[in-house]
Order: sequence, then C-alpha cells, then structure tokens
Amino acid sequence: MASSSGTKYDDMGPPRSLSTRITRTPTMMNPNVDENASADSEQVPSSLSSIAPILRVANEIEKDNRRVAYLCRFHAFEKAHTMDPKSSGRGVRQFKTYLLHRLEKEEVETQPQLAKNDPREIQKFYQNFYETNIKEGLHTKKPEEVAKIYQTATVLYDVLKTVVPHTKIDEETQRYARDVEQKREQYTHYNILPLYAVGVKPAIMELPEIKAALRAIRNVGNLPILRMPEEKDKSVNDMLEWLSSVFGFQKGNVANQREHLILLLANIDARHKDVQDYEELDPDTVQQLMTKIFKNYCSWCNYLHVTSNLLFPPGTDMQQLEILYIGLYLLIWGEASNIRFMPECLCYIFHNMVNEIHGILFSNVHPVSGDAYQTTPRDEESFLRDVVTPIYDVMLKEARRNKGGKASHSAWRNYDDLNEYFWSQKCFKLGWPMDRNADFFVHSDANTSGNMGKRKPKTNFVEIRTFWHLYRSFDRMWIFFILALQAMIIVAWHQGGSLALLFDEDVFKSILTIFITLAILNFVQATLDIILSWYAWKSLKFTQILRYILKFIVAAFWVVVLPIGYSRSVQNPTGLVRYFSTLGGNWRNQSFYNYCVAIYLIPNILAMLIFLLPPLRRTMERSNWRIVTLLMWWSQASTFLAFVVLMDSGFDFDPISRFNHVVTHNIGVVIAIWAPILMVYFMDTQIWYAIFTTFIGGIYGAFSHLGEIRTLGMLRSRFEAIPSAFCKRLVPSTEETDKQDHSVLLSFLPFTEKDLLLVPYSSNTVSVVQWPPFLLASKIPIALDMAKDFKGTDDAELFRKIESDDHMRSAVIECYETLRDIIYGLIQGDWEKRIINEICHEVEVSIQQKRFLAQFRMSGLPLLNSRLENFLSSLLSHSEEIEHKIINVLQDIIEIITQDVMKNGHEILEKAQPYHADNQNEKKERFAKINIPLTRTRSWREKVVRLRLLLTVKESAINVPMNLEARRRITFFTNSLYMKMPSAPKVRNMLSFSVLTPYYTEEVLYSEVDLNKENEDGITILFYLQKIYPDEWKNFEARIKDCSPKDRIEHTRHWVSNRGQTLSRTVRGMMYYKEALELQCYLDFAEEEAMTDGYWTIDMNKPLRDRAQALADLKFTYVVSCQIYGAQKKAGLSNYSNILNLMLTHSSLRVAYIDEGEEKIDGKSEKVFYSVLVKGGDKLDEEIYRIKLPGPPTQIGEGKPENQNHAIIFTRGEALQTIDMNQDNYLEEAFKMRNVLEELLKTHRGQRTPTILGLREHIFTGSVSSLAWFMSNQETSFVTIGQRVLANPLRVRFHYGHPDIFDRIFHITRGGISKASKIINLSEDIFSGYNSTLRGGFIKHREYIQVGKGRDVGMNQISLFEAKVANGNGEQTLSRDVYRLGRRFDFYRMLSFYFTTVGFYFSSMVTVLTVYLFLYGRLYMVLSGLEQRILQSPIVRQSKALEEALATQSVFQLGLLLVLPMVMEIGLERGFRTALLDFVIMQLQLASVFFTFQLGTKAHYYGRTILHGGSKYRATGRGFVVFHAKFAENYRMYSRSHFVKGLELAILLVIYQVYGQSYRSSKLYLFVTFSMWFLVASWLFAPFVFNPSGFDWQKTVDDWADWKRWMGNRGGIGISPEKSWESWWEGEQEHLKHTNIRGRVLEIILSLRFFLYQYGIVYQLDISHDSKSIVVYGLSWFVMATALLVLKMVSMGRRRFGVDFQLMFRILKVLLFLGFISVMTVLFLVCGLSISDLFAALLAFLPTGWALLLGVHEGHEIMGFDNGVGKSIRMRNGTCNFHADSYIIVVPFRIRVPNTSAFQSSLQQRSPDFYDSRREERQDSYIHLNLLTHMPFALELKYDQQILFFPPQFITITSEEESVVKEPLDLIRLSLDERIYFKLRSDRELRDKLHAYDQHLNMILGDVEEIRLWRLMMKLTRRLSGPQGAQFHLCLLEETASYCSLLPLRLLDPSQLHILLICSCFLTFSTLGFIGIFITVSDWVCRWFTVANFTDSALQFSCFPLANLKSIVAL
Repeated sequence: MASSSGTKYDDMGPPRSLSTRITRTPTMMNPNVDENASADSEQVPSSLSSIAPILRVANEIEKDNRRVAYLCRFHAFEKAHTMDPKSSGRGVRQFKTYLLHRLEKEEVETQPQLAKNDPREIQKFYQNFYETNIKEGLHTKKPEEVAKIYQTATVLYDVLKTVVPHTKIDEETQRYARDVEQKREQYTHYNILPLYAVGVKPAIMELPEIKAALRAIRNVGNLPILRMPEEKDKSVNDMLEWLSSVFGFQKGNVANQREHLILLLANIDARHKDVQDYEELDPDTVQQLMTKIFKNYCSWCNYLHVTSNLLFPPGTDMQQLEILYIGLYLLIWGEASNIRFMPECLCYIFHNMVNEIHGILFSNVHPVSGDAYQTTPRDEESFLRDVVTPIYDVMLKEARRNKGGKASHSAWRNYDDLNEYFWSQKCFKLGWPMDRNADFFVHSDANTSGNMGKRKPKTNFVEIRTFWHLYRSFDRMWIFFILALQAMIIVAWHQGGSLALLFDEDVFKSILTIFITLAILNFVQATLDIILSWYAWKSLKFTQILRYILKFIVAAFWVVVLPIGYSRSVQNPTGLVRYFSTLGGNWRNQSFYNYCVAIYLIPNILAMLIFLLPPLRRTMERSNWRIVTLLMWWSQASTFLAFVVLMDSGFDFDPISRFNHVVTHNIGVVIAIWAPILMVYFMDTQIWYAIFTTFIGGIYGAFSHLGEIRTLGMLRSRFEAIPSAFCKRLVPSTEETDKQDHSVLLSFLPFTEKDLLLVPYSSNTVSVVQWPPFLLASKIPIALDMAKDFKGTDDAELFRKIESDDHMRSAVIECYETLRDIIYGLIQGDWEKRIINEICHEVEVSIQQKRFLAQFRMSGLPLLNSRLENFLSSLLSHSEEIEHKIINVLQDIIEIITQDVMKNGHEILEKAQPYHADNQNEKKERFAKINIPLTRTRSWREKVVRLRLLLTVKESAINVPMNLEARRRITFFTNSLYMKMPSAPKVRNMLSFSVLTPYYTEEVLYSEVDLNKENEDGITILFYLQKIYPDEWKNFEARIKDCSPKDRIEHTRHWVSNRGQTLSRTVRGMMYYKEALELQCYLDFAEEEAMTDGYWTIDMNKPLRDRAQALADLKFTYVVSCQIYGAQKKAGLSNYSNILNLMLTHSSLRVAYIDEGEEKIDGKSEKVFYSVLVKGGDKLDEEIYRIKLPGPPTQIGEGKPENQNHAIIFTRGEALQTIDMNQDNYLEEAFKMRNVLEELLKTHRGQRTPTILGLREHIFTGSVSSLAWFMSNQETSFVTIGQRVLANPLRVRFHYGHPDIFDRIFHITRGGISKASKIINLSEDIFSGYNSTLRGGFIKHREYIQVGKGRDVGMNQISLFEAKVANGNGEQTLSRDVYRLGRRFDFYRMLSFYFTTVGFYFSSMVTVLTVYLFLYGRLYMVLSGLEQRILQSPIVRQSKALEEALATQSVFQLGLLLVLPMVMEIGLERGFRTALLDFVIMQLQLASVFFTFQLGTKAHYYGRTILHGGSKYRATGRGFVVFHAKFAENYRMYSRSHFVKGLELAILLVIYQVYGQSYRSSKLYLFVTFSMWFLVASWLFAPFVFNPSGFDWQKTVDDWADWKRWMGNRGGIGISPEKSWESWWEGEQEHLKHTNIRGRVLEIILSLRFFLYQYGIVYQLDISHDSKSIVVYGLSWFVMATALLVLKMVSMGRRRFGVDFQLMFRILKVLLFLGFISVMTVLFLVCGLSISDLFAALLAFLPTGWALLLGVHEGHEIMGFDNGVGKSIRMRNGTCNFHADSYIIVVPFRIRVPNTSAFQSSLQQRSPDFYDSRREERQDSYIHLNLLTHMPFALELKYDQQILFFPPQFITITSEEESVVKEPLDLIRLSLDERIYFKLRSDRELRDKLHAYDQHLNMILGDVEEIRLWRLMMKLTRRLSGPQGAQFHLCLLEETASYCSLLPLRLLDPSQLHILLICSCFLTFSTLGFIGIFITVSDWVCRWFTVANFTDSALQFSCFPLANLKSIVAL
C-alpha cells in the first residue's frame, strides 16, 4: 500500500479509498476468513506488533461506528506497509493480504454516520468519545476502564492525524489530544495497584499501609535534580523514577518494581501496626526489609574483605537512603534476566552502582578517573545495553560450547563457574564501567578451521564424568567402610573370629594397620583433588593451589612414613614388610609407629572436639581469622575417625574364617566368591536406612497425631470437639473468639452430599446445637416410631428414651422450632398467627406440666409427618402454581394437628377465632394468604432443605459421603485440626505470598475432540473416566441436566480436565487461595449480625466485599509462566484461547511469557525478546509490563528454571510457593495457608528462620490404573514418611519439587528458586535446596496441610520419569553442590545426605552389579572346572554364609525396601489392617514386578549418565493411558536398559543351572536364584504385563508385524527411530560419539565379557571330547567366521544377482543348503556332535555376535571410520539388513505441460500462511520434492479409489471425459489431500499425502513413510484403463533425474532444499557402485529407446538425448 503523504487533497484531507492507490503483490490468501473475527488483532506477525493495538481498537469501536473502525484498519495497513514494504517478515505477506481483502470489502459496505466524509467523521467521533468517556465519565469509571479509554483515545488520534491534514484539525480536537497525551502515561493497565487512579478508587488504594508505603517512595525532596540535555529539569514522581533516570532502567521494569516495593513495605508494615489511619511507615519496616535483602551482599563484602557501600552519612534521611538502596537492588534484579542466577554478580553490579549514587548524592569524585559522577539522565535501555547484555553475551557463548548437551562439562563454563568468578578479588579488575577488554569478556569463538578456540578455565570445580566423584565427595564414608572392613577381616582371619580377639596383642597390632590404609586413602583423596580440578587450576587463587599441593605432599609423606614405621615394629618381617623395614638404616624402635599414629591423629582429635562442640564449630566456621581458617582447612575432612571403633558387629565373620585356607592361590576364584559379598557390604547400609526410616518415621508420625481421625466413625465420635479445634487453629485469637461457632466448619465442602454435610449459618432461632444432618439422619423417623409405639402414659419415660441420644433430642427440638418458624413466617393473617401461637403454647405448656401424652395423640404423628414432607417439597418447588398447592397442604396440616393429634384442638380454634368471623366463607379462607416472596430467599430455603432432610432421611448416614475422595478430604482436614500448627493471624497481619507455575505446551483444557477420540478398541477418555469415577459422573449429570447442549459440552470438558493433569485444574485449585482469603477477611471484619446471615451475603455489603478483595489482592498473587504463550497467540492455537479464558474467569490470574519480536537495527531485521505480563481484560488479554531482554533466555540454561526465572520478577510477597502444572489444591487446605506462612517467622533454636518449607502432597492419580496406584503409594510414602524423616531428625531434606514454600526475599538474593545450568542441573528443583543449605538456609517440613499432585500413570510414562530422575541424580553426583555438602556436613549428616540422594541410585546400580558379579563369577568357576574342586572341601559344603549375604541383596532387588515405609505410612494413616490388605493386593497385582523393573531403569540411566552423559529432559505426557503400546515402541524404550540385560542374565542363569553344582541342597539357594530369575522375568516381560490389551491375540499379531517391518526398514537421513531399527540404533549409540576416550575404552572392555561364553562353552561340548587344546577355541571362531561369510554372500547375491540372474542365485542357495546339510551330517556321524551341542552353541555364539556388534561400533567411534567388515557384522548381527551410513534417495521426475492452471487451482486450496505455519509446526514432518529432471521411475497415484501406475514411459491420455482428465497434471490435481505412492529403485516405496504442487512438480508432501515392496514388476509396454475410460499409453522418459534427500520441512525451507538436492545428486553420482548400476540401466534404456514413438499432440516434452548419457557417465 502506498503512503498518503506528499499527495494534494481537498480541504478535508485524503479520501480513504483503496481503488486507485493500492498496488498488490500477488500473495496466497484464504478467501474463507471470518470477517467479524477479532483474531486479526491477536495474530499479528511479530515484526508488526506495533499495529496490534490499532486493530484491537478497531474491533472494539466497530459496534459504535464501522466507518471509523475501517479507517483504523486502513491506518494499520499503511503502517504495516511502511514498516515492511517488501513483506519480507515471517507471515507479513499473508497478514497483509488478509487485511487488504477485508478492507476492500469494508470500503464498499461502510459509510460515514456522523458527517459526510471521513475526516469530519473521525473528528466528530473522537470528540464524542472524549466528551463521553473522559470529560464526563472519568470519575465514575474503574481504573482498568480508564486505562482502556486512554489507550483507545491515543490510537484514535493517531489515526485521525493520518486522515485529516494537520492544518485542518479542529482546535477543540487538538486540545483534547493534548490532554490525553499529558495523562495517558499515568492511566495504563495495572497489575494490583492502580497508583494513578482518579475515578472510582479501588479499596486497596485506601489501605493505610499502601498509602504510607507510597508516601515513602515518593519522598524525593533531597535528591538532586538531573541536568537534561535540553537544559530543562525533568520532574520525577518517586525514587525509582530517579534511579531510572540515573542508570537507564526500562519503564516496564520501573513500574514493576515500584509496585513490588510498595507491596513489600505495606505488608511488612501492616504487621507492625494495628488497623488505623496512618501515613508514615514504621522505622523498623524499612530496616527489616533492608537487612533481609542485603544480607548476602554484606556476606559477599566480608568474604572479599571489601567495605560495604551501604553507607549512611550523618545528617542524611536514613529511611530515604534505605529505600533508595532497596529500590536500586530491585531494579537491578528486575532487569538482570539470566544474570539473576548469579547472585554474586548482582552484588558486584550493585556495589559499583551504589557507589555512583554516593558520588551523585554527596558530590564525590570517581576513584579512578578523578572526574565527577555523571548527573545527566541516561536513555531507557542504557542499563540493559551497557551492563546486562555484555555479561549475557559471555553466558550465551559459553552455553553454545555445550553443543546441545553433547560436550563435556569441562569444556564450557556454566552459571556456577561464571558466578564464582565474582567470589574472588579478580572480579574488581573488570572496573566500572566494565572494561569490555577484560579477561572475563574475552572469548575465543569458532575460528576459520571450525574448531573451537582456547577455552576458558572452569572456576573452583570441574564436573568430570567419573565414579571417583562419589569417593571424592563422600570420602569419609568410604574410608569408614573400608577401615571397618579391614578390621573385621583381620579379626576374622584369626581363628574364631570373635570380637574378644580385639584385646589380643597380636590382633590389636594387626588392626593398627588401618592407619596405613587411612593414609593411602587420604593420598587417593588428595590426588583426586588435583586431577579432577586440573581444568580449573588457571582460575584458582595461589592459596588454593598451594592448599592442594600441601595436602598432596602431606598425604604422600604419611603414605611413606606409616608403612616404614609399622614394618619396623614387626618381628621377623618378610616380603614387602621386610623391604620397608630396611629403609632408614638399622635404627629400630617399636614405638616409632605408635608415635607416628599419635601425631597423625592430632588433626582428627581436633576435628572430633569441634564436632562435639557445635557452638565452637559454628564460631570457627564463620570466623575470618587466618589461624582459624587454617585450622578448619586442616581438620575439615577427618571427623569420622573417632567412630572407626564402632565396627559393624552384625557383620558375619564366619565366611572369612572358613575360607581363609581355601583356594589361596587362585585370584580369579577369590574375586568370583568375594566380589558379590563386598558389593553387598557397601550397599547394605541402604537397607538399614529403609528400616530406620520405617520405624522412626512411624514414631514421629504418631506423635504428630497423624491418623487420629481416619474414618467417618472416628469423625462422628469427636465431632463435638471439632468446632473448638477449628477455632483454636484457624480463627485468629481475639476477644471475640468465643462468639465464633461451628457454622463455617463444613460449609465450604463442595460434594454431592453437601446438604447432609452443611451446617446452617445461623442458629439464633434454635435453642439447641444444629449438628450437620449426617449426624441427625434417621433420628426423627426413629423418634416418631418410638412415640407411635409407646404404650405408657408417663411423659418422663418417653422423654428419657429420646434424651438418651443427644443427637435425637437435638433433632426433635430443632424440627419443632424450625417448623414453627417456617409456618409462622409463611402465613400473613393475624388469626392464623394466633392459631399457631396457641398450638405452640399448648405444646410447650403440656411438656412443662408433663401432660404431653395426655393432651396429644401419638398415633396421628405418622400422618402429620407425611403431610409435612409434601408441604416442604412444595415449598422448594419452582412451579408457578405452587401457591395453591402450599395453601392446600398447609390447611391439611392444621386440620391434622387440631383434629388428629391434639385432643382439644377445637378449643384452640375457638380461642383464636375472632368474634366477628362466624360465616362459613371466612372459615374457608383460613390460611389462604401466604408470603410467597419469602419462599425465594436463600436463608429461608436453607431452613426448609434442612428440615426436609431431618424428616425424610430414614436411613443412617453413616456412609455419607459415599465418595471416597470426599471422605479422604474431610477426615484429613479434621485430623489436621489436632496437629501442631501455628495460630492463624488475621489476614491483614499474615505474610504475603505468591504462587508460580511454569507451563510450556501441556494440556490446558481437553477439547471435545479429545474427549470423544477413540483408541484402537473404541475407548474414549470420557468413557474411561466415566468408568473410573461412576459416582462423580452421576452427580455431574444431575447438575447439568437443565443446561443447554452447548453448556453441557463446556461443563463436560471442565469435568474431564479437572480429573486429568491439566493447567485448568491447577489454576482452579490455586485460586482457592483467594477465595479462602476473602472468606477469612469476611470473618475477620464482619459484624456478628452479618456473620449470622452467611458469607453469601457479602455481595450485599459492598464496603466489606471491596475490603476483602483488596486484602486478598494485597496478600496473594498467582503467576503462570506460559513461556510460549505469545507464539501460541500468534498461531491461534487452542492453548492460547484456553489460557485466555482462564484469565477472563479468574481476575487475579496473571500470565507471564517470553515474547519474540523483530526490530530494524542498522537496516537489518533482528529478533528481540521481552518478558511480558498480561491479565484478563474485557474480552482479550491486557498487557501490564513489558521488559526487554538481552537475548533469548531459554538458550542458556534448562527450560523449566529459565521459564521460572523470567517470570519470578512479576511475583510479589515475602513467600513464594512453586506449583507444577500437574498439581491441585483444595479450599479447606487453602484455609490453613495463614498458619503455614507463620512457620517462616518461627526461629529454629533461636537462630534461623526456615528458608524452604516443605508441604505434604496427595497423589490424586492413584485410581487411574494399577501402575498409577503403585506409583501413588510409592510417592505418597516419599512425600510423607520419607520427607518427615529427612527433615527431622536427619536434617537433610532439600527441595524435591513442588509445592514447597520459599522465603522469597532470601532466594531472590541468592540465585533464585532453582539452578539452570544445562545438563548438570537437569534436576533443577533439588539444587535450590542444595543452594539454600550451602548458603545458611534452614529447611522444614510440615504435614498438616496438603496439595494435590499428579503422577505418571502408564508404564512408559513412569519409565521416562524414572529415567529423568536417574539422569538427574547422575548429574548431581558430578556437581559441586554435592561435593561441598558432602565435605561440609558432619559425619552422620553426610551419611544421611548420601543415602537419601545419589547413594540410593548408586545402591540400585550396585544391586544390579552384584547379580552380574555373582553370575559371572559362577560362570568362571563352572566353566573352568574350579567349582567342583572347591566343593570337595567339607568346610565349604557346610557353610551357608555366602548365600545369607546374597539374600540381603535379593531383598533390595525385589523392591521390598520400598514397601516397608509404604506399609508403615498406610498403617499410620488408614490402619494397619488396611495396610496389610493393600500390600497383599499390590503383590497380587505384581507390584514387585513393577518395582524390580524400575530398579533396572534407575541402574541403567544412572550408570550411563556418569560414564557417558546423555542426560536430557524427557517429556512424559501426563495424559490418560487408554492406548496399547506397540511392541516396537517398547523394544525401542527398553532394549538396552532391560531386554538385553535380561537376556544376558537369563543366559548366565541357564548356564549356571546346566553346568553348576553349588548349593543345590540349600534353601537359600532357591531364594537367591529365584530372585535372579524373578529379576530376569520382570525385565523381559513387565512392559507387556502392564501394557493395556497386552495379551490380546490380534494386537499381538499386529505388534509382531509392525516390529518386523520396523526391523527391516533401512535408516538414513530424515528417517526417525520410530521408522527404522538402524536409525534407532544410531540414536541409541549417540552418547558414545560424544563421550571421552575413557568412556569408549571402558565400553569396549565391558563388551569383551561376551566372549567368555564362547571360550567356556566350546570346551563343554560333546564334540570337543574333553579336549582343552586351543585348537578347539580356534575352530569355534572358524565356524563363526564361516557363518558370517555365508550370510554376507547371500546378502550380496540377493542385491546384485537377485533380479538379472535369479535362477542362478536360487541354485546357489540350494547348493549352500545342501552343503550345510552335508556338513552337519558329517559332524553328527563322524565327529560326535550331539543335539545338546546345538543348543549350547547358541548360548556361545549369540553373545559373541552381540560383542562383535558392540565392539565394532565402539571401535568405529574411537577410530573415526567404519570399514566394510564392520558394516557387514552390524548388518548380520543386528538382525536386519541395513547400511549404517546410507540415506534415502528419492528418485524424482519431471513432466513439462504448457498449462499451469492445475497448480494455481491447487494453491487456492492452501491457506495464505501455509509455508510459515508448516515451518513452525513440530508435530508433522513435511518434505518438499523438487522434481527437476527425469529418469526411469514408477509413480503410483491413488485416483478414485483405484491405483494408477506410472512406470518408465511417457503418458498418452485419451478420455471420454475431457473435462476431468486433460493432462497428466490433472491426475495429480485430483490426488490433492490423498495418499500417493512413489515407487523408487531397489524395490522401495515412498507413501505420503499430497498437499500442494506446481507446474514444475515441486511437491509438498506430509506424513511421509517409506515401506519396502516385495518386487516391482513392470513391462515394457502396458495399458491401463482409467475409472472413466481414460487410456494411458506408457512410454519411456528421456531425461536423467536428480536426487533429493528426505528431510523434514521444519529444518529446511524450499530454497535450501533445492541446493540440497543438487549436492545430494553430486554425492550420489560420485559413488562407484552406483555408477556401474547406472551405466547398465542406461545401456538397456538406449537399446530400447529406438522403439519409442512420441506422436501424441496432447503432450509436449523437452527431450535430452539419453544415448549420450552413457558416454558422459563414462567420462
């Protein structure tokens, strides 16, 4: 569109017409766009984001004036064209085309309404808009409405200026515009505080604490005024604006932190003062906040020995300076982006910037330059550009060295390395402003050769992949284990093995050798410190290097001295001892060794004293004295030695003492026997920890009152005490506490049986306690039966029976009094009221005078009860004619009372009858006037409902509620009231808090399609949930029975989503916090009268409602960090609309996201990124804050912590709860949030307050499936009893995920709530706990509140989760956090830390390794024949000690240790009978199989992570598993981790069973081998046992066919692992390509174990005739090589001769078969081969083949090349014929047709943004085929349900329907959106879906799949009949073809694919083998070409002489 500037117009400006000035570039567009949709303003391309407000205003005003809306869109179009005239931006052309199409239509349809032309129209509309909304309505509108009005007015004036010439704008319009311009910055969309509201002020701005905080930050009187460049002063409104002008902070950041600071000050100040009107902050408020924020900064200054810059010169306003310092830090933190993960870097920045403030405030000079500090303001992005971006660039460059997680950790610097750069004085070399040439910023990027430059050294620590980290981090534990083992071996080696031998002199002297071992182990530790930190030495300080060297020297000294000293104390030394004894001359002194030990123990004794005196230890640890630092360094790692004497007396010495004389000269036998036992020794502490956790956790839980109320019966028995417990725990302690009653206890429980559970709001009209109806159920019917059947005349007897049951007495009295009040309030006549009064008076007097039975007939009560039921039902009816029915029933009731029940009823009527009412008409009109409006009031209807329940419920409500979830919630809530928790403060005095939920692309709300999508069995999610939750579905149907069909669908979507793991469920649960706070505010401030009316009346009390909402907003904020919400919004995805609906539904919900835009910088379009916060507006979202980022934040660290980090700046409050998007919350639990937050204020032992508060979780997915139940029970035991013990007494609880509550101020100043370094911080949550503990934090755990949590419910989902956690623990093992905690904890706490974190996974791996060592040891002994000789010893035959030791491992292996805490927790909370029953049911459902299977998952991924890496985030899906997983999928997932290992162990067990003889008579043998067989069976079959429909025969057949097809498909570029075994194998071995040489060599060494089978078994064959000659082994390899050679020959023959010489090839195969039969016959008859030898040969050669496969592949990775032999071995032993380096070649073709209408028509069926949307989609793969040239080919198209073949000939078409098929391209046009088939060479077929094409046969294909054909049979000439009589003459193509690789479109655009095709063609033709084949085919084509005849005029071809092709190729 051309611009309108520079053109002459008439007086009223340019006409806004599109007819003459718009020149359109041809673009694709969708003509079916909904013109009335408002999506155009929300899906604007990122490069045109500035026009989005214009389009949004156009949509908003369209209903008022369509012409002005059209002008706005026209202005948006012009602006878009000006910004991008060439439409080069992504999606710009499509968007402009759509907008242009709409403008053309609106130009005709719209006309001016207020004037005759457009200029006058828009001026008039603008004036009317201003006068109506701003001039007159400003003071009556809410702040959010005012902000919207000013935004609209600003946009309208911008449009007006383009329509009306400047000279023609009215003066009045200009005056209005100036007024808008002056005020529009103040009236912007706000988050919580509308700071500039002038209209209807929200209640939150009237709170005194807000006013005081606002007044404090606006105190800018003493601040200097900055010099503006224009030489005029700039006024600032508050301190943050002043700071922004000094340092150049962004406006969005300033606005965000302004509100943040105000809310912090207000909330802290509110706790210091009572509710009153005040204007000044308490002095302690600012001081308290400042102390908390700058505690880390002060610690940093003390550590670096620099003076803090938090200075307060005399005479200054101290509070102003404090707020200035706090504001500066918050502004730095708010704009720091990824640098927020580097707290000490922030300290450095703040240190220098606050120094600048001192220079400005106090006129100081710069310490370096001597110049005065600048006093001119900086531009808005100065801080981002000059401070943040340079540091970010360093981080980004280092992150790129990570190579997507494939590079070693030592090759790049992560967040910790860069942050720890600021731990030394070196950081001050950066200077200020920072020197860009400093070493920190200098980075060596990739050089011209492609290699990375010289890397920067790591800082302080290096994460190297090795298991030695376990020893280095936990050296004290390993030393303790080794020394204890050595001492026990020494004791056991002496005869008897008794502990009494410790007092024997010789034994004791031998035990002293443990100090030599200690010296050696310390030497190993010192050596590891040097080796593992080598890459960090360049960054270490000299003192650190000196420390490492000195430790090494000292350790080496003791390694030499102690052995020499001990050897000199030995009499008659021999061997190595004699050698050491000769060192140092002839001096002998037996006490020398003792002296050495004493000296060696001095540091350890000092460490022990420090350990035993904690106050002294803490003082020394915090001291900066040099001597103390030196002492702490010397003794820090030796506190364990005092406990060495506490040896494990439970360890059995028997096996050692009995085997000390057996097989002493065969080291292999020793290793085979003892290696498994030693492995068990090093992991059996894990077993004791499980037992310890079970008992200690149970005891602590019992003392915490868990499980005191676990059934409804228990709840009823203690219900009378519940109201007092409720008031004591949840009602603030005031003088009005006694006035609170129990009425709010259960009033908020939203269950189906809520009427039976509800307690009335008011009980003032009833003289007894109104118990909930479920306690009074059936009491009235029983009382009526008792009265009816009572035969006596004594009132006392009847009343005694009734009063014996308190609930029955209360029910009777309440029914009477409630019925009286209902009837009395319903009737209107005075005479009727007198009758009721007389009846009631008679009842009460007769009871008092004890003549009730004498005056009333009990026999009439049943009839009266029946009429009352009808009466109450009529009152609740909504019928229009209900009045007459009520009158009739009421008259019947009075008649029954006066005639059937009362004996003197006629006297009552006569007494009440007026004197003048004698006629019959008036008698008929008795009770005819009733108060119908009363029946519609809520409180009155509640009375009726309750009375009806009491009268009609005839069965006991002992099982109410029936829903199990409702029971659980009620019982847990009531039980928690008796647990220890802090008292609840008033809402105003509570801590403020935020909730943060990270979200990416998970499900928000299930769509209707999702609900009704059927799986292969026809099962939908909706049907599945209906069967799982039948009672809830029934209740749901009852609730929606009156809804419209559309509403029913919407309600159903929410019902299903609220039972899944969706974001909508999480948001609903978290918003209960606000509901609870508003309810609690109501209880805090409501008067007694309002409280008795009920909470629902708050809407009638506007001041109280506004105050409650204001306090709730002040205390609670909920932010969902939807990282790609902006991209979803622009793409128009359903996730965007669902999230938007959540914001519109919940006004307090905020969404933060990372927005990606484009800006023109130096003429180039570059991407820019923003952190944006939005909230729900009227119909769309409204932007609140926008803060520019230095770059893409998620490219540096892990996704989830980066997502949290960018959004944390928008959170508020002093506490922060982290919630995952698969969590839930409950209203009754939200009621206890005030109590929980008080825990953060309670000090621990008078010193520290908690920094992380752990909460209990309830796993709500346990009912979905058996696997979900197992996982639920396992997770429940961990989040309850497990974390209970971790927190107390072990004190090693960290942050294990959400829903923990953080001390927000503590963590935002110390690196955030997680760590984000790629790969190493994969388990980001736990690192925040590590960081908190290392920085002096304290972590608690509380169980009186719970939050819902979803877990994975399917086998594959659970395995992915376990793999992720195991990967994370492997990375933790390498981390500096684990190292530092392991070295700094005391010995016991270190043990607890180890066995509860990485030690658990290491023990799991050791468990599996024990099985391997045991079986391989037995394999060695059995096949070597040593076992039989060993068993000849009678001592060994009688010993069962080795089996007993292995039985320990079997217990761990079977997962029984995981069951112990689970059973204890279930027994504690639900009863031990239930726990035992659940345990039995779990075993029947194969829980042990599941846990054993997961043991393999943990061991595999943990070990592989430490050795090779490969950690990554694994998305589990979190959906319902209602589908059957195919076998190929299970094979891909579990092959390397379970199936291969399971088969290996199975072979070992078979060999051991066949050839072994040991322990056959032992019962423990059965247990040990059974556990191993059980492990094998679990690993092999668990995925099928737990697979839905896993045993369905048809699915099994389909799975087998699918698996065979997958195994047979060849891999290559673009072929996903799901399509080919070869591609999967390459991906599975990917980690070996990036591991170090050590890892590769280790893998090769491990793979050599498979050769043992062949070596051992061949000597056991019958054919070997017991020969032990090496020739036997050599012959076995000859057989192996022969088999491989024959298979290779057959494979090559099939490829080369299978077509041309098929007969000869078949003869060759027959000959091979006959030869094989002959050889086998000779072997059987002559050589003695037996049938058993064949099976034994399988056991021998299968592992050998696997070893070759692994060894060759890993050798290939080491050598860097792959030869033909290696390929052949992989092809044969990989069970499929594939080539490792092959890739798919698509043979293209081209047919030139003059008519291109087919392509034009096909493109019209595509959407305008087809290419852009397809490029952005992730779930579908598309390929772009450029069919450039021709070659013999075969194309198969699906046309009208028939298959059309296009073999290598041209096509001649004759058809009776010329209009249908006129040319070959018409066939392709008819196949759009159909499945088409490309037949390729080598019997290959490409099957895909055709989306678009052009005349050059460029094709867009989707859903590409390659399959193999049996054979492609084509004749030279062939005629096919089309579906409508079309004749196809098939002729040969003439031109050669190029090749294109099959690649996903998301990786390459079409232009790049053309280049790729050419390159691929060149590479393919350069292959010698292919050239040979091509020459042969070309020769055949040339010979046949002479018969071709091209005479059909319907086709035109451009021919390339194929006859010349052979000579060209030959050249």
